[in-house]
Amino acid sequence: MERPEIERWLEQLRIEHRDLDEVIHHLVRTAHHDSMRIQRLKKRKLKLKDMMAKLESELIQDLYA
Repeated sequence: MERPEIERWLEQLRIEHRDLDEVIHHLVRTAHHDSMRIQRLKKRKLKLKDMMAKLESELIQDLYA
């Protein structure tokens, strides 16, 4: 995968991660009754974070290559 493509994908993941954070905070603040939904969103957010870390490490490796 080329660097510009990785950077675009990384930006999309960051946006989704930020959006999920806002949704989760809203659901928690409003005492949403569906705790399973909140847990699924948190799990997705964590998965995105892992994906972002992997892509960021690929970008760092590109700098040293």
